[in-house]
Amino acid sequence: MHVGLLAKLFGKDRRWRGPCTVVVDADATIQQTGVDSIVQSGVKVFAPRLISGRVAADAACLLTEEKGLLLVQSLRIRQATGEDLHQQTLIVVNLDHVAAIEFSDISGLSALDIEPPPISSR
Repeated sequence: MHVGLLAKLFGKDRRWRGPCTVVVDADATIQQTGVDSIVQSGVKVFAPRLISGRVAADAACLLTEEKGLLLVQSLRIRQATGEDLHQQTLIVVNLDHVAAIEFSDISGLSALDIEPPPISSR
């Protein structure tokens, strides 16, 4: 993906933006499609895994000079004691491998100076 377009979406000021989903041209993420469980005789059954190039990020930061995109995934793990453990994972993506960026809303259009499309009344 062109660095100029990413700079318009994420800015050049090295600040965190997000959330977004980054699509890369590699098998970059593994997600389980169900729940792992323990069945009879204590045998563990693993849910199927989905391997894709879609990386869901809670925050993203563009490094234009280094041609990299920093992605942070945050995960909250509830302990048996009721205490929450917060884990953050950092993923560094080469800009040459970014195929697309997906946002959960259309607010990114304003960064590109594009008006939102009209809402259809169908």
